[in-house]
Amino acid sequence: MTGIDILMITYDRPEYVRLSLPHLLASCPPDARVWLWHNGTDQPTLDAVEELRDHPRVHRFHHSPVNAGLREPTNWLWQEATGDLLSKVDDDCLPDPGWLHTLRQAQDDVPEFGVIGTWRFPDEDVDDELVAAKLADYPNGHRLMRNHWVQGSGYLLKREMVRQVGPLTEQDTFTTWCLRGARLGWINGWYHPFLPEDHMDDPRSPHTIYLTDEDFMARRPLSAKRTGVTTVAEWTEQMRHSARVVQAASLDLREYQGWRRRRRTVTRRIRLALTGRAPW
Repeated sequence: MTGIDILMITYDRPEYVRLSLPHLLASCPPDARVWLWHNGTDQPTLDAVEELRDHPRVHRFHHSPVNAGLREPTNWLWQEATGDLLSKVDDDCLPDPGWLHTLRQAQDDVPEFGVIGTWRFPDEDVDDELVAAKLADYPNGHRLMRNHWVQGSGYLLKREMVRQVGPLTEQDTFTTWCLRGARLGWINGWYHPFLPEDHMDDPRSPHTIYLTDEDFMARRPLSAKRTGVTTVAEWTEQMRHSARVVQAASLDLREYQGWRRRRRTVTRRIRLALTGRAPW
């Protein structure tokens, strides 16, 4: 396969961008192109991006004065990029330095791989029994902890999967998009042994900006607002819970459609109505 196109969306996090963007550029092979999309008008964040706009690995830059979210810039990359492999790295993430080499080789060797990714949770969150139950081996020594979706950062996917599944719709999250691909037969999951991705928004990261509850409330992530999380301790517990959810998630695709999916949606709405907080 030839050519890798990688999206980074930046927004209101200058401390993170000054780490994540140089880190991403340093990890890129010569045929990788980084597409930068800046949301909003925060000048320190924009300055951090502008300083690297002329880097030889930076291919395109787009500035949206309003926060366009994730769907529009993701579809921008998917529709306009020409590489056989596509990726996105969040501005609060530092993937393993060798991540592209390893994931690219896996994509080259295994035609049925769809979205395969780096692993953003610390070692303390890994449940060896749950992981072992979902490990699968593939040609040339590649192994995945299979799951029908991965997080929307530090992944590598084939352009052919995008061609088959289509763009992100208004109803899609990256998770539901991955599930649509899985229903078409694409194999998704985390490369194993895990390739770490330092998720700086996790309070356990050495680079986090969330040192106190005051720091957290001043710059709370959108997902924390949606789930009613207000303290560093609660946010850390949400990270732990998220790790367990993906390790324990079923590989039976029937669990994610029809009445089973509706049952989980109803449960979520009931809990939100009773407690003001949706399950994670």
